[in-house]
Amino acid sequence: MALYVVRRLLLAIPTLLAISLIIFAILDLAPGDPTSQLPLTVPAEVRDQIRDSLGFNDPFLLRWWNWNKLMVINEPLHLFESVTNTCIGDCESRDRIISWSSRSPAMDTVYERLPQTLWVLGLALVFGVLIAVPIGTIQAYKQYSWFDNLGTVITMIGFSVPVFVLGPLFIYFFSVRLGWLPTFYTTTHDVQWTSWSSIWFQIKQLLMPVAVLTLFNAAAFGRFARASVLENLNQGYVRTARSKGAPERIVLTRHVLRNSLIPVVTLLALSIPGIFGGAIITENIFRINGLGQLLLVSIGQNDIPMVQSLVFIFAVLTVLFNIVADVMYGFLDPRIRYD
Repeated sequence: MALYVVRRLLLAIPTLLAISLIIFAILDLAPGDPTSQLPLTVPAEVRDQIRDSLGFNDPFLLRWWNWNKLMVINEPLHLFESVTNTCIGDCESRDRIISWSSRSPAMDTVYERLPQTLWVLGLALVFGVLIAVPIGTIQAYKQYSWFDNLGTVITMIGFSVPVFVLGPLFIYFFSVRLGWLPTFYTTTHDVQWTSWSSIWFQIKQLLMPVAVLTLFNAAAFGRFARASVLENLNQGYVRTARSKGAPERIVLTRHVLRNSLIPVVTLLALSIPGIFGGAIITENIFRINGLGQLLLVSIGQNDIPMVQSLVFIFAVLTVLFNIVADVMYGFLDPRIRYD
């Protein structure tokens, strides 16, 4: 297993290099440059000096390679130094990726926005899986019953109703009409874990965005879980276990559910990076200053370094969670071996 993980990680290096080249090339073709946000009164020679100082006039491959060094070496080093309060090498003058709009390090803004995204997306993902797997399993065991039909209707609603429709409906009913929940998410709220009022306010402002994303996640995972359990219920090893007198609980947990989780794990691993990007609509509806909103704002401001950084982070998450999913297969299905 360890050798397999090492091979996959080594294979991920050229994969990420190719992805970074594609991302950099596509965004490099976009109109605009570091001086696009400057006033029109700035002379042309001053603009050229700014471009030269930022390396914007260098050849394409040189700019791509320099950006890779900043993203893969300098930024992780800065993060490590910030967390551990240490300094490795010349930490004061180390170059970093600079946002064109804020004129500050792009990754610092990402680190500031990340907790807000994790609050909403992390809870929605956990609740979605915890709701979907048992309900999908029960639906499969009671196929075509009223419970199965009701779950299918709710699943179709979760798939059919877009987030930009469901979100405003939640705001209208629970905030405007009933006044139970705050209309928008207060990003500046600092949760005080010793104060119940602070914790309760955080729970209330999380309820609507988490509920919207949980419904979508539960609908996707629930359909996969139901279909996978139905397929495994008819397998020979299940009939053999029952014929040997194994209790139904053991048949379900040790045989059926364990093998049925493989497609769910695959979907979960592929969904985690996509949820970060897919939360753009939800974060804008509820005014959450997370990574999704940051990506949308950066695109509108033509902030190419910020967009490149965010898209590359999503790509890294996709590659890493694919490796995690492959490793999880070996734990869920004893027939899978990596030796």
